[in-house]
Amino acid sequence: MEVDIILNNGFVVTMDEQSRVYADGAVAVKGDVIVAVGAASEIASHYTAAQTIDCAGHAITPGLINCHTHLPMTLLRGLADDLRLDVWLYGYMLPAEQKFVSPEFVRLGAQLAAAEAIRSGVTCVNDMYYFEDTIAQTLADIGMRALCSQSLMNFPTPDSSSPDESLEFTDKFIAKWKHHPLIVPVIAPHAPYTCSPQLMRRCTEIALKHDVPLHIHIAETKQEMEDSRAQHGMSVVNWIKKCGVLEAKVIAAHCVWIDQSEMRVLKNAGASISHNPAANLKLASGIANTQDMLDIGVMVGIGTDGPASNNDLDHFEEMRLVALLAKGHTRNPLAIPAKTALAMATIGGARACHIGQITGSLEVGKRADLIVVNLDTLHNTPAFYLRDPNAIYTQLVYAGKAADVRDTMVNGKFLMRDRALLTVDEAKIRAESNAMARRISDFLAEREGDVLRKLAAISGVQQEKSFEVQVKARVSDIQPLIDIINNDKEITVVRHVHYKQYDTYFYFAEEKSRLRYREDMRVDANSNVTTSRYRLTLVGGQTEREFPHSIVLSRVRFMAPADRSLRFYREYFKPAREMQVEKDRLRWEVIFEDDELFVNLDRVLSPARDGYFVEIKSRTWSVRDAERKAAVIGKLLARFGIGDELLLRQEYVDIVAQ
Repeated sequence: MEVDIILNNGFVVTMDEQSRVYADGAVAVKGDVIVAVGAASEIASHYTAAQTIDCAGHAITPGLINCHTHLPMTLLRGLADDLRLDVWLYGYMLPAEQKFVSPEFVRLGAQLAAAEAIRSGVTCVNDMYYFEDTIAQTLADIGMRALCSQSLMNFPTPDSSSPDESLEFTDKFIAKWKHHPLIVPVIAPHAPYTCSPQLMRRCTEIALKHDVPLHIHIAETKQEMEDSRAQHGMSVVNWIKKCGVLEAKVIAAHCVWIDQSEMRVLKNAGASISHNPAANLKLASGIANTQDMLDIGVMVGIGTDGPASNNDLDHFEEMRLVALLAKGHTRNPLAIPAKTALAMATIGGARACHIGQITGSLEVGKRADLIVVNLDTLHNTPAFYLRDPNAIYTQLVYAGKAADVRDTMVNGKFLMRDRALLTVDEAKIRAESNAMARRISDFLAEREGDVLRKLAAISGVQQEKSFEVQVKARVSDIQPLIDIINNDKEITVVRHVHYKQYDTYFYFAEEKSRLRYREDMRVDANSNVTTSRYRLTLVGGQTEREFPHSIVLSRVRFMAPADRSLRFYREYFKPAREMQVEKDRLRWEVIFEDDELFVNLDRVLSPARDGYFVEIKSRTWSVRDAERKAAVIGKLLARFGIGDELLLRQEYVDIVAQ
C-alpha cells in the first residue's frame, strides 16, 4: 500500500491502551491519518511511501498536549515577575492587557507562542484569551491543533464592553469554527470569582447547545478557596456545580485547592483537570494533589499556564515537574512515575481536552500528530532503554529536553523538520515582538513614576477635583458639643453614625502626594460592626487657600474604591514609608444656616493622644462658595465655644507624627 510518509527505524512509543513500544519501529502516515504502527520490518513489508524519514537514534512519540495556556501572553513574559498572584494580575497584567490587547496583539503573541510550542514538541494547545477568533485563524494558518477558548468575565475586557456582548460573539465564534479539522472552539467563563452565577449558566447553555468544552479556572489559590466558602458556604467545585457548570464538558484549570470529595464530583461529572505545576510554583499558589486525582479517576492533563506566569511553554519541563512534585509532595518515590507523566502529557491531555478519540496516541485511525525526539545526545547518554523498553519513559521525562525535538508533525504535515520551523517566520516574529515589548515598557515606565496613574490603572478613580473647607480643634471633653448638636434649635441633625476608622498612609520618596487607605467600620450601640467600607484617597501636598480661624480649602483629592487588601496596595505601590492612625469617630451630618456640614468628634486611639478632636468640614465647588461656607463654619465654632487658640491646621497623621 502506498502512503505519504513513513517514519522509520525509530523507538516508537505509542501511548495506546496496551502501552506498546517498538524498539525498532515505524509509523506510516497517509493524508492526515496514521495508517500503521509497528515494527519497522513489518511496516516495510506492507507499505511504501513517497517519503521515508530515518529516525534511528530517535524516539517517535505522540505530540505533547498543553491543556491550559494563554498564548498571547508571550508578549508579557517577564513583565512583572516575583509578585503575588493578585498583585501580578490586577496590578500589571490586566492594566497592560486593557491598554495593548487587540487583534494584532493576539496574532503576534499567538505566532510567537506557537513557534515556541512547536519547538517544544507540542502539537495541540488549549488556549484561553481574548479575540480567540483571531487566535484560531492564526493557529490554523500555522497548522497547529488547538482548542481556542474565548474568555468571558463580568466586567469589560479588551474585546468586549459587556458580558452580553461577549456571549453573543462567542456563540457566533463557536458556530464558525465548530467543524474545522484543527480548531475546537471553546467557551471560557474565566473563573467563579470573575463570573456571576448567571454568566456561568449562560456559558454552560452555549457549551451544551454546540456540544463543545467549557474551560474555566478553578481553585487556583488558597484565598479563592477560602473566599468561596465564606461567600457561598461551599467549596469552589460545589459552587460551580450549583451554578450548573458541570453539566458541560468542563476543563478545569489548576484545581490546586480541592479535596478528594471535590475530585469525585469532577470525576462523576466527566470533567477534567489541567495541572500547571510551573506556574503554580512560581506564583506560590501551591501544589496540586495530582496523585489523588488520578487515583480517584479524574482525567488529568498538563498545562503550562500563560507564558507571563511560567515563563515558558516547555512541556518537557512540565512533565518532569509533574513527576518530581508529586514525589516530593507525597514523600513517595512511586507517585506519578515517568510513564504516567508522559501519559498525562499525551493521551491523558487529549482526554482532558475531550479530544482523545482523535489524538494523543499513535494508533491506526488517529490524526498524525507526532514528534521525533533525538535520543543520541550527551544528556541522554547512556541508553538503558535498549535493555529495558520501559526505561524509555524515564529517559524522555527525566532526561529529555525540549531542544531534543527534531521534527513536529500535526495532522500529517510537518511544522518543524530538523529543528527548522516550516510555517512560522521566526526572525520576523522576534523582531515584531521586541518592538511590542518596547511599547509596553514605555507605558509602564511612565505609569510607575506617577502614583495617580498607578491608582487609575487598577481602580475606578474619580478623576474630578474634589474640594473641602475644613477645620480641626483639640478639645478636652466632647459631651458639651454633643449636647449643643442635639439641642440647639438652629442645628438640624440629618444623620448620626459611629465609626471605627483605620487609616494607613503611604508616602513616596519623590512625590508630595500621599495615598491613604481607609477602613471605615460602622458600629452600633454595642460596638458591633454593622457595615464596612474601604477607600483609597490620593491627597495632594499643598493647601489651596486659608480663611480666617485657620479654616482651609483642602488640597485636591482623587478617590477610588479599595476592593483589595492592604497588603495588595502595599506591594503594588511600594511606598517609601507608611504610617497608621486609628480613630474612634462620632459623625453628625447637620444643616446649619442652610448649609450641609459634617461634624466629626474624634478620639485618636493609635498612636494614642490625650483628649479629643472636633473636625468640621463641608464640600464646596467654587472659591466664592468656599468663602461663604468658611464663614458658616466660623459661626459654628463660636456656637461650640471654640476659640482660635484651639484650632489646628494639620491632618491627623501630621498631628500624631509630632
